[in-house]
Amino acid sequence: MARPLHAQINLSALCANLARARAAAPGAKVLAVVKANAYGHGLARVLPALADADGLALVELDAACLLREQLYTRRILLIEGYFEERELPEISQRRLATVVHSEDQAAMLERATLPRPLEVFVKVNTGMNRLGFSPSAVAGVCERLGRSPSVAAIRLMTHLARADEDDGIAEPLAVFESACRGLPYPRSIANSAGVFRYAEIGGEFVRPGIMLWGATPFPYDTAEMLGLRPVMTLRSEIIAIQTLRANDGVGYGASYTASQPHRLGVVACGYADGYPRHAPNGTPVLVCGRKVRMAGRVSMDLITVDLTDVPEARVGSPVVLWGEGLPVDDVAAAASTVGYELLCALAPRVRVVATDVGPIDLEL
Repeated sequence: MARPLHAQINLSALCANLARARAAAPGAKVLAVVKANAYGHGLARVLPALADADGLALVELDAACLLREQLYTRRILLIEGYFEERELPEISQRRLATVVHSEDQAAMLERATLPRPLEVFVKVNTGMNRLGFSPSAVAGVCERLGRSPSVAAIRLMTHLARADEDDGIAEPLAVFESACRGLPYPRSIANSAGVFRYAEIGGEFVRPGIMLWGATPFPYDTAEMLGLRPVMTLRSEIIAIQTLRANDGVGYGASYTASQPHRLGVVACGYADGYPRHAPNGTPVLVCGRKVRMAGRVSMDLITVDLTDVPEARVGSPVVLWGEGLPVDDVAAAASTVGYELLCALAPRVRVVATDVGPIDLEL
């Protein structure tokens, strides 16, 4: 397809971000979080760049099974666990580790007869109030699972709701410590924000997610400040130019009106490609390496940008929607969302080009 929109995946940047995570959490085992098809980057595509990780963590059992079929032999952790008892034999056969976060899951495991026992991460609810056992139940659950022939090893884990805030870890860490007191099991606590605060948080396993893909887990510290590099760069071109007069409207609903005559660039990218439809006028875009403003409503296949500050722009001029030179977090902030959503929303019709990678047989 000759349409110029494509996503460039920089695997050397992913390697560098993984090295940054390992340096921030010395001594901990690094489980790279690759849920949602590696945050939209393509799990099979990025796997070679994650060779230095001690294992992977994801939600999707089918993706974990495909990884095993591709001869990935390191730890794979199912971070939401299993949803039905009939999944447990395959989890066992594939040698997957699993989170256990509820009484229902614990009971399923106790009833199961499995080919081999499982490595289990018991999840503690320390204030996120999504998944996890209440702190008072943790010791009893661990005792029960420790007696189960379906359990080979127990770990303890939690997920911090406010690790990105200065005062966000003391209380949940105290809750976790109280719940786990006296239990001799390794612990996994740190997400991406927690990795950068590892000296305070500790634990034998860390689970970096968004930081691996070059976006920041913090509201004020940029990815660049944290030493992270963008992995995905969404690139396109100017495919048409319009000359506006004063008071001309642009796009559906004429949500942008020219205050003075200027040129408008039409870019091959829209919400059907994963660009946020709710991105407003003024959302940053790079044209010829210079920042310009989006002008007009995002449509299915196109966006339009004000070319006043880039007089040299022509049809065919390069455009960056996010990535190198324009952090995905900046675009997300303009659209009142987070970089996670933009990366994960990359549409299947967008052509993907990976750099520094050999032939890959599998597309997930």
